[in-house]
Amino acid sequence: MAEATQHQQWTGEWLPGMACSCLLHWFPLGKSKEAEIKRINKELANIRSKFKGDKALDGYSKKKYVCKLLFIFLLGHDIDFGHMEAVNLLSSNRYTEKQIGYLFISVLVNSNSELIRLINNAIKNDLASRNPTFMGLALHCIANVGSREMAEAFAGEIPKILVAGDTMDSVKQSAALCLLRLYRTSPDFVPMGDWTSRVVHLLNDQHLGVVTAATSLITTLAQKNPEEFKTSVSLAVSRLSRIVTSASTDLQDYTYYFVPAPWLSVKLLRLLQCYPPPDAAVRGRLTECLETILNKAQEPPKSKKVQHSNAKNAVLFEAISLIIHHDSEPNLLVRACNQLGQFLQHRETNLRYLALESMCTLASSEFSHEAVKTHIETVINALKTERDVSVRQRAVDLLYAMCDRSNAQQIVAEMLNYLETADYSIREEIVLKVAILAEKYAVDYTWYVDTILNLIRIAGDYVSEEVWYRVIQIVINRDDVQGYAAKTVFEALQAPACHENLVKVGGYILGEFGNLIAGDPRSSPLIQFNLLHSKFHLCSVPTRALLLSTYIKFVNLFPEIKTTIQDVLRSDSQLKNADVELQQRAVEYLRLSTIASTDILATVLEEMPPFPERESSILAKLKKKKGPGTVTDLEDIKKERNSDMNGGTESTPVNASTAGSLAELGTGPRPRPSRLNSSHLANHNVQTGVPCLLKGFFTSESTPSPSADLLGLGAAPVTSSAPPPSSTGSLLVDVFSDSASVVAPLAPGSEDNFASSDLASSEVVSEEPADTVHDADELFHKFVCKNNGVLFENQLLQIGLKSEFRQNLGRMFIFYGNKTSTQFLNFTPTLICSDELKSNILDLTEPLDMQIAVYALITVCQMHK
Repeated sequence: MAEATQHQQWTGEWLPGMACSCLLHWFPLGKSKEAEIKRINKELANIRSKFKGDKALDGYSKKKYVCKLLFIFLLGHDIDFGHMEAVNLLSSNRYTEKQIGYLFISVLVNSNSELIRLINNAIKNDLASRNPTFMGLALHCIANVGSREMAEAFAGEIPKILVAGDTMDSVKQSAALCLLRLYRTSPDFVPMGDWTSRVVHLLNDQHLGVVTAATSLITTLAQKNPEEFKTSVSLAVSRLSRIVTSASTDLQDYTYYFVPAPWLSVKLLRLLQCYPPPDAAVRGRLTECLETILNKAQEPPKSKKVQHSNAKNAVLFEAISLIIHHDSEPNLLVRACNQLGQFLQHRETNLRYLALESMCTLASSEFSHEAVKTHIETVINALKTERDVSVRQRAVDLLYAMCDRSNAQQIVAEMLNYLETADYSIREEIVLKVAILAEKYAVDYTWYVDTILNLIRIAGDYVSEEVWYRVIQIVINRDDVQGYAAKTVFEALQAPACHENLVKVGGYILGEFGNLIAGDPRSSPLIQFNLLHSKFHLCSVPTRALLLSTYIKFVNLFPEIKTTIQDVLRSDSQLKNADVELQQRAVEYLRLSTIASTDILATVLEEMPPFPERESSILAKLKKKKGPGTVTDLEDIKKERNSDMNGGTESTPVNASTAGSLAELGTGPRPRPSRLNSSHLANHNVQTGVPCLLKGFFTSESTPSPSADLLGLGAAPVTSSAPPPSSTGSLLVDVFSDSASVVAPLAPGSEDNFASSDLASSEVVSEEPADTVHDADELFHKFVCKNNGVLFENQLLQIGLKSEFRQNLGRMFIFYGNKTSTQFLNFTPTLICSDELKSNILDLTEPLDMQIAVYALITVCQMHK
């Protein structure tokens, strides 16, 4: 084989051309897979025998056999020998032998190989030889392997080669790219030092290849160490200015289809995006460069070949990215938007995609937002006619980004229309965006309700729980839309086929606000119940659980259909349901509707309170789905901020047509049943009698309280104070409230507490005179069949007891309520019990907060029955 020329050696043309043809001449492959394997096995046996038998194998033969092994490996066959022979080739002084040795090592040697130390020694020798050819091969091998061992061994040596004054340009290129590779794989081994300031000045190097490689290195280093390389900004602007103002003939070696140094221009523009806008002097020069790039993009093409347009557009789009990054030049932003608008109807799909993507970012700027909005019709047309789904998705992103109060209804309507035929892969994202826009820019909440219900109708399977949870929160927090929401969802449920999410929304809203439309004979209580129950058997278990909660709400709202609902709850399909959640709800709701008084029902089943103001869970889910830094975060940097539905921005109330439609409901909304005066009684009764209700009326899974373990098996500690009372009367009942700061909720199973006719009179300070004193013996006998209540009461003090027992373990809370308006002084409760019982008491909490209420916690174990 004749020696390759120096040019072929350096460019790597030798191996793919001459070597491969020689290899095929050495062992032509068979026509079948079996023949190929047979021929390769024969050749491997021959090579193995040569390596073992002939100790005086010359460099040429060793190179030839190593090259054959490399070729066989590239064909997909395993090679388990020849590595040492390849390492031996590294010590050769002939380029072709050294090249094959480095190539074999780069491809086949593992970074954990035992030969790494020998390889590192050979590389050190080549780097110290100052032979540019050998140094280039060594640097290429380091970059290809890129192991931590090599990074540790050479990360301190390569920067010296890079900034040395006598290093050839080709070696500087290789050293810069090799150091970049090591920094990406093992950044902790690449020290920042004096060389950082010197490598920045490579941007002024006469050789554009060195500048290109150095720019790639500096850009990566500046992203993590911006202060170390901030001086590169002025040098990058200076170099960029010389490139964009030069003619295509000035940089002949680096001109690509009449575009001077396009790759270097793109890299310099990316480097400048690592820093904020420069000072005034440098900024003026940079602005001139960007304007020149925008002007050249408008010039007639100098070539009809696609390579010319690709190179020119690559520089243009990177320049626009820098303009958007700086966001400080209104004229440039508007010009960039206008030029991107020209690409929206370009015949090249890639250009349309890039234009839409860049305009999404431009829409976040206060200077260019209005300019982006002028292209809304073009974007909508792209959404309807574009064949490529990725371009359609970018069109959806752009519509979302350009949306504001002036065009929200148009954009939401177009997105809903597109949703019916949208690709399945992007439907969920479109649903989230429609829900966010409808909420954020709703000027009429009736429009918001209509939009969400329409969204569920069109794409119910892609409507996540966050979407219908959010519409429930909005309706509950807005009194002016509750009646309209109830009427609208009632009408939507009358469709023959309803999505399950619509049934959930309908069950929740009618359970809370069905009384607002009950005056119309067309939506009477019985019709509402029958409509919901007709969907019951078609729904999943979580939705059935929600509907059962709606039924018990109907018992409170519409006493006239109480019997009908009880018959449903009493049916075998409910009481003997295989699902424990549905069975428990049916049993407890039936018991509640049977033994609870009207006042207790009204208190336990009172209307949901407004939800606290917080960030929309839909927006949080969209950010999580798209990731940070995407179009979903663009509204965070818009200058025009709009409050969400629960924010401070006042919205337009229900319009006149809506009010008229509500007036058509007949006799008007039915008032809700009145509840007990003390809200704390409801909390107490819910704890003791209806444990299922503690899970929340409209949830399908129980959420245990953090302090639900009354036996101390992982229970949260009891806090030291109760919330301040609003009045003396409410104070005495507050010690029995469902407040986690006072006491943990009780376990299920004490339904008989509702059976006591003296419940309201014995446990609640209601409308009776303040000087009423309960008989202590009468109160004490109540504990024969119940675990909690008032143990003693007079004009000064109320003592309450709350307890739970499981097998031989028990826990008691003794509450002391101060009925006076003054603070108790030197108040000390004393526990008196027998010696046998005292030995079983595990813990005693001292009295707390004399002014409000005090309590002692007694934990008793090993109680003998």
